[in-house]
Amino acid sequence: MKPVIALVGRPNVGKSTLFNRLTRTRDAIVHDVPGVTRDRHYGEGRLGDRAFIAIDTGGLEPGAAEGIYVEMARQAEQAIAEADAVVFIVDGRAGLTPGDRQIAEKLRKLRTPVHLTVNKTEGMQPDTAVAEFHELGLGAPAPISGAHGEGVRELMEFVLSPFPEARFSEEKPDKGHPRVAVVGRPNVGKSTLINAIVGEERVIAFGEPGTTRDSIEVPFERAGRRYTLIDTAGVRRRGKTGTPVEYFSIVKALQAIEASNVAILVLDALDGVTEQDAHVAGYILERGRAVVIAVNKWDAADREKRSRMKAELQWKLGFLGFAEAHPISAKEGKGLAALMRSVDAAYAAAMARLATPKLTRAMMAAVEKQAPPKTGPIRPKMRYAHQGGVNPPRIIIHGNALDRVPESYRRYLEGYFRTKFELAGTPLRVEFRTGRNPYAGKKRGA
Repeated sequence: MKPVIALVGRPNVGKSTLFNRLTRTRDAIVHDVPGVTRDRHYGEGRLGDRAFIAIDTGGLEPGAAEGIYVEMARQAEQAIAEADAVVFIVDGRAGLTPGDRQIAEKLRKLRTPVHLTVNKTEGMQPDTAVAEFHELGLGAPAPISGAHGEGVRELMEFVLSPFPEARFSEEKPDKGHPRVAVVGRPNVGKSTLINAIVGEERVIAFGEPGTTRDSIEVPFERAGRRYTLIDTAGVRRRGKTGTPVEYFSIVKALQAIEASNVAILVLDALDGVTEQDAHVAGYILERGRAVVIAVNKWDAADREKRSRMKAELQWKLGFLGFAEAHPISAKEGKGLAALMRSVDAAYAAAMARLATPKLTRAMMAAVEKQAPPKTGPIRPKMRYAHQGGVNPPRIIIHGNALDRVPESYRRYLEGYFRTKFELAGTPLRVEFRTGRNPYAGKKRGA
């Protein structure tokens, strides 16, 4: 078993910077503003050949009595409860603060080993940098620089020394189960939906737009099947963001869509389909991801709003006509079983393997039903089809003069293949490859 190491401390002491160094990723947002990390964030850490699980947490803010900081503290406390060891990070440049003292008082009561770490000590004399932190009563402070890597290896060797070695595996994560990105505008209920599906308060659900900033991966099982849910920051239109942190969050959300097999697009039944919803849907479609639409807060919508939502799904999101839409209530846990069945179906469609003979026969049947239009004296000739990839499925059609096939006929073929092979919930890409004319460029009679 890999030991679990929780990184805790006040906001902006460098927890996410150290997390990124330990996991050799940029999974946690790093920005010089307190409170950027809010949920607990898991990653596989590596020290040589040794593997461990690192948990990045939101800042503990002693004395905070309300708002998001209370929720951040709850997430940090949950991470501490799950951890085999705690790394308590303080800021060597800010010096010892009353907040550090209050956190240390709580940590001293734990049975879990706590390791006091003084960050941002680059360029400082080690003994001087850590001197005042001895009074916290948590043992000898370890000076490090998370940004530059100074002292990090020595720290982690000491933290991991009591645990049996777990070897790091170079194998890629198992891709044989659905990776589902939960996306949508801020405050439509994405985190509440994930908590309802998983059955625990796994990510912060708070009535303030923009609560989630990192993309949080949540592995779980449902009805004996494995999934990874990805809770993303609310996506806003480009140019509509205010702070740099919001921009980074959008990048994380788009990366989450890129890394997923299926996206659940969460809409708010009370607001209808907004322009931002259409932009989020566009991001999903551009990246060719399977999609299921979850119309949240359906129980709170009256008849008029429900009718408007149904009409706007066809009008404003008509380009997602292949996607199943489900009315749900994440708060009440209603409609989730049907939603997850559609996720399974969309995943199966996105990853479907289609045999070349079957594709070719289906293509010929589509042409027999409706032939491609002529362009002048030339009619495009389609000879055979094969699959070029999955997620989304790509069908490559070979023949002559296929560069003359109009876009409308391409859409006809996409619809025909989707119906024929029951590929509900996923985009489908049809590409044409025209064979080279062996007589091109030669003189007649040569």
